[in-house]
Amino acid sequence: MTPDDLVLTPRGLRFRGCLYPAAIGRGGISGDKREGDGATPRGVHVVTGLLYRPDRLARPAPWAVPIRPSDCWSDDPRAPDYNRFTRTPGPFSHEKLRRADPLYDIVLTTDWNWPDAEPGRGSAIFLHVWRKPRHPTEGCIALRRAHLLRLAPLIPPGTRLIVA
Repeated sequence: MTPDDLVLTPRGLRFRGCLYPAAIGRGGISGDKREGDGATPRGVHVVTGLLYRPDRLARPAPWAVPIRPSDCWSDDPRAPDYNRFTRTPGPFSHEKLRRADPLYDIVLTTDWNWPDAEPGRGSAIFLHVWRKPRHPTEGCIALRRAHLLRLAPLIPPGTRLIVA
């Protein structure tokens, strides 16, 4: 591990010597992640992208990609674009990225089960804004908005996320 790794600990997410309170999946941490289990997958993951709502905040980093009204993430294991960025409408289940609430105003994407997704292994492990302090997610890691805004420009693609 290096100081530039994001390390999830029982006390929070550690990065460059600072500890940020974090929420994890309602299913805890799992070494056998499955679609819909609500677990945060154990392992070493890599940050692959940064998405943001341009109507709600300024571009947080030069490499950030704006979330458009039709942007989604495929979460249906039957879909050919399972666990990938997609656009609506489509015949398969998906999660809208442009939400009414602020959870996805800023999102770091990871390589969990990506780019060659295994159906049923779970989709979309993001780092995103939490609903309320330490409130469980569906498997993602969630942080206070101010902390995520502080971290996003410091976390380039390729940064390791270690979930022990």
